[in-house]
Amino acid sequence: MDDSRFPGLPHPAADPELIRNWVAGWAASRGTPAPVERPWGLYMAVGDERLVERHVLLHADEATVHQAAAAVTVPQTWLMVFDEPEQVAAWLPPGWEVDHAETGHLMAVDLQVTGPVPPEGHSRTPEGYSRTVETRDGVTYVCVHDDATDETAACGQASVLGQNAVMDRIHTEEAHRRRGLGSLVMRTLADSAVAGGATLGLLGATPQGRALYETLGWKAHSILTECVYRP
Repeated sequence: MDDSRFPGLPHPAADPELIRNWVAGWAASRGTPAPVERPWGLYMAVGDERLVERHVLLHADEATVHQAAAAVTVPQTWLMVFDEPEQVAAWLPPGWEVDHAETGHLMAVDLQVTGPVPPEGHSRTPEGYSRTVETRDGVTYVCVHDDATDETAACGQASVLGQNAVMDRIHTEEAHRRRGLGSLVMRTLADSAVAGGATLGLLGATPQGRALYETLGWKAHSILTECVYRP
């Protein structure tokens, strides 16, 4: 990967095209309407109780934050700004707050195949676990089950739009962590995405998730500060 495209943090000036591609893939993964262009960035109608709407800023500065925030009247509307949380907090108008638990990083990687994924989706899996791979409506879902209980131990999904694959909802249950299951999910999704024509992987990572993804070659492109309207 060309490191000049994805420099390490801190780097608040995120690439607007990278943001657009990630947001479009996120919407496809979640089955929400496609993002809509606004003067300050992208608008997303999500419709979740905790996330009614999302406004994604393509440029981070005080005037843009105020412009986007002024368009918001519904509580639990979120504002995504690619700059340091402390800086963004100073720009927020009354009624808004930075949600530090949701703040993370936008990450990217040049995708490579790590091994063949068979149609059954049940090989190269740690002992005691079984893996399934399913694609529906352009979204690939990977699930790793505990053979003893048949419960879900780890899971994740990815959407492919053109040459971009967006990894989403990567999760390993607490009791099954540190066994390589998260890496297995990510490798499986990457293999599937490459088979679907993708060359670039994108995801939004928590600080904890970032550590895992970096071991797999992903690089942090920009910090991602989440703000929520709670008047």
